[in-house]
Amino acid sequence: MPTESVDALLPPAMARRAEDVGAAKSRMPAGRMFALAVLAGAFIAFGALFSTIALAGTAGHVAYGPSRLLAGLVFSLGLVLVVVGGAELFTGNNLLVMAWAARRIRARALLRNWAIVYAGNFVGAVAVAWVVYRSGHYRSGTSAVGQEALDIAAAKTALSFEEAFWRGVLANVLVCLAVWLCFSARSVVDKIVAVVLPVSAFVAAGFEHSIANMYFIPVALFVKAGAPKAFWSEAGSTPGDYGDLTWGQFLRDNLVPVTLGNVVGGAALVGLVYAFVYLVHERDS
Repeated sequence: MPTESVDALLPPAMARRAEDVGAAKSRMPAGRMFALAVLAGAFIAFGALFSTIALAGTAGHVAYGPSRLLAGLVFSLGLVLVVVGGAELFTGNNLLVMAWAARRIRARALLRNWAIVYAGNFVGAVAVAWVVYRSGHYRSGTSAVGQEALDIAAAKTALSFEEAFWRGVLANVLVCLAVWLCFSARSVVDKIVAVVLPVSAFVAAGFEHSIANMYFIPVALFVKAGAPKAFWSEAGSTPGDYGDLTWGQFLRDNLVPVTLGNVVGGAALVGLVYAFVYLVHERDS
């Protein structure tokens, strides 16, 4: 009597699974898609929050490599929540190009999914940033958490357009490889193991993820605009130290190039490559 295998799927079967998932995602009703995208933005924000806590107060006390590794490990919470809990993440959905390349969906359906999911991710991530700010969490650790949030955001907005773009490419290569590996999974444990190392690598290396930045930078902007004098006294800095940290800098000089880089890294360098190898090439041969 035949039984279902518990072995991990091999790459050709992973590609067919990715194609089927992409086709199903493209047909999802807009309201459900948006709601799941809001959840994904919030989930990634929780990972970013966890990462900020892990880094707070480490400057000058913990070596760069170990502190970045710790930040990456805890940040992986966000993608674990997305792939296990079920949510729609723009960067992971760059792999829908596999269904498009296999002619299962049209370009219009692909772009519809990306637009709705990106908007929902923005709402979810910024909403968490606002709630975290209003909770006074940034005052934790004698305001070390808020100071770390400001420093992270300032470093991100200080990148040139080219630097932000290429760091976005590298980040989503690793994120989409993590999602790709999840297509081989047979269990929750498989998915978590598949996610942790690629996500930890991109965070530890300082690469740029557009949805994570929808939390990292707004939460710092909220702190800069509304933190009381007691916070600045504890943190040992002033709002003037972050004069270049503005909403314009965030949207124009970080989010735009990082998003473009994410699409190139995830859709072109991962999705289209695997589609060519396992879907288009096999069907044309």
